[in-house]
Amino acid sequence: MLDSCKLKSACNLPFICNKKIINTAGTSNAEVPLADPGMYQLDITLRRGQSLAARDRGGTSDPYVKFKIGGKEVFRSKIIHKNLNPVWEEKACILVDHLREPLYIKVFDYDFGLQDDFMGSAFLDLTQLELNRPTDVTLTLKDPHYPDHDLGIILLSVILTPKEGESRDVTMLMRKSWKRSSKFQTQSLRLSDLHRKSHLWRGIVSITLIEGRDLKAMDSNGLSDPYVKFRLGHQKYKSKIMPKTLNPQWREQFDFHLYEERGGVIDITAWDKDAGKRDDFIGRCQVDLSALSREQTHKLELQLEEGEGHLVLLVTLTASATVSISDLSVNSLEDQKEREEILKRYSPLRIFHNLKDVGFLQVKVIRAEGLMAADVTGKSDPFCVVELNNDRLLTHTVYKNLNPEWNKVFTFNIKDIHSVLEVTVYDEDRDRSADFLGKVAIPLLSIQNGEQKAYVLKNKQLTGPTKGVIYLEIDVIFNAVKASLRTLIPKEQKYIEEENRLSKQLLLRNFIRMKRCVMVLVNAAYYVNSCFDWDSPPRSLAAFVLFLFVVWNFELYMIPLVLLLLLTWNYFLIISGKDNRQRDTVVEDMLEDEEEEDDKDDKDSEKKGFINKIYAIQEVCVSVQNILDEVASFGERIKNTFNWTVPFLSWLAIVALCVFTAILYCIPLRYIVLVWGINKFTKKLRSPYAIDNNELLDFLSRVPSDVQVLQFCLESCLTCLHFEICDVNIS
Repeated sequence: MLDSCKLKSACNLPFICNKKIINTAGTSNAEVPLADPGMYQLDITLRRGQSLAARDRGGTSDPYVKFKIGGKEVFRSKIIHKNLNPVWEEKACILVDHLREPLYIKVFDYDFGLQDDFMGSAFLDLTQLELNRPTDVTLTLKDPHYPDHDLGIILLSVILTPKEGESRDVTMLMRKSWKRSSKFQTQSLRLSDLHRKSHLWRGIVSITLIEGRDLKAMDSNGLSDPYVKFRLGHQKYKSKIMPKTLNPQWREQFDFHLYEERGGVIDITAWDKDAGKRDDFIGRCQVDLSALSREQTHKLELQLEEGEGHLVLLVTLTASATVSISDLSVNSLEDQKEREEILKRYSPLRIFHNLKDVGFLQVKVIRAEGLMAADVTGKSDPFCVVELNNDRLLTHTVYKNLNPEWNKVFTFNIKDIHSVLEVTVYDEDRDRSADFLGKVAIPLLSIQNGEQKAYVLKNKQLTGPTKGVIYLEIDVIFNAVKASLRTLIPKEQKYIEEENRLSKQLLLRNFIRMKRCVMVLVNAAYYVNSCFDWDSPPRSLAAFVLFLFVVWNFELYMIPLVLLLLLTWNYFLIISGKDNRQRDTVVEDMLEDEEEEDDKDDKDSEKKGFINKIYAIQEVCVSVQNILDEVASFGERIKNTFNWTVPFLSWLAIVALCVFTAILYCIPLRYIVLVWGINKFTKKLRSPYAIDNNELLDFLSRVPSDVQVLQFCLESCLTCLHFEICDVNIS
């Protein structure tokens, strides 16, 4: 702490004393003793503003905030439209070389097509912050030209953490950035000097959002369109929107990682969705995980602060999953004892032990060759991001090298065997967001254990190759029965996915895909109608005889039996070498066009587009685009199930159809309907907080669409060490 919190004279800088902000007559950085020199990490949460200055004709403003250190902009918040008391709740992680440079906070009013208006500024003297201590900061905004004007206040939460000296052997954990202009920030975690495995998170918090009660009406019709945002550290999740209700029923489940021994605090905010303008704030609440016992489900009814109503949650804290990073010298599967333990854990005899733990994944990130030069020196500073659903781990950075060697081993718990492993290579840039160098996506079911392969790096959309290859060795061990059971429950949602944006090529592509699915049904209808019209007498006669035979002898079990025969027929065609599956060259060409459009969009990203003024139209177009994608994907997934695109799923369908056929054959229909009705009527009574799902739709969600088949097939065709060229046309 500072001696008696002395005030010094200089420029108008606020500093902190016992979590209180004092606007001093000035604080001289030069006169304040500094901590040991080195790197510091400054974690800032931009909370909200109060009583900001009105800069627009309507008596409001569209405020956003900039953070600067040493004259460089390090963070820019999102724009809050038409609000003098904006709520941001955005987080930034900033690396600071030394503490002599204060943090400069500037607030602006966004004006479309014009120069943004200045709304005030303030300084935060970093030398006055206590290390490793969260501090609430209140900054009074001032205008240097009009120091007497009251421009409002900005509320922050900050924590300053010292970082050790730079090291080349640093392991990183990927985090989502709340900054609009950057893709992500990273946090460093060091490997043990003894090369032991380090578990990166200490547990899992499973959250089920059940419902809201008596929420505040934000719309003119006396209702709201509520959704909820959750945040734990740098992890976030957004629920679906429930239209026109004050008592929404969500029934959504998701998981967060626990990185702190004490658990941390989950920030929860409720919002009302408004098309074409800023969403309305309904209220907020928090969950202190340190107050909850482990391995037990807690039902919480939380009162919303700064608003009205309650949220009902189920929260469960569980032990850590097996997720680790180590050097090649520490390899679980090469240790015979550990390998036997892993095989025993996923043996067929342990079917009902922890159904969520489906399998074990080990990824060796060995090296990359021939990477793209991203720096002006003709080199790059590459590091590698390994992702499996919401689990993200990073290698250390190899500086000034186009042929880096990482030699790291990553292990993950598999929750869904249909997940896709994504490995992305970035170029580290200290002063701005990392540059993308290449990416590969590998479905877990397509992995061949223990084989070192060279994967050709592809672009962001996975539609074509970019420069360089990456060498990986992957092993997957899983319990097939657990994997089959998990196939019939909802997929885990990725809570850090980027939001969709409007794309002309994507909209056209989805329309063509849906049109082709619809045309299959139309052509089938034309064929049936031609039989009725006797366009071909032999065909019509055969159809008529078949119709009489089927109708006279029809039993319900024949429906799954016909589907079973179709699957079997296609399987024998494939194994006999008569595979008639054709690559969709139309979709492939459109993917390439989409890539060109995305490149063009990236170049123009600095310009303020006209899309800001037609936000409502964009939202409608994006919704239509997504609906077209969902409809087209649904039809393609049904086709790919019968085409044996994913043999595991096709075999699972055969087993299910056999069971259904036997049940329908042996049990009268009335008893089946009776059991189904009793189950539906009593389900809510037996399990009040059960999450509704459809097993058939959950199954189909695991089957790849044609677009995913192209992306993953391109991946698998270009992975051999000698780069053997398959029959995939890569433009």
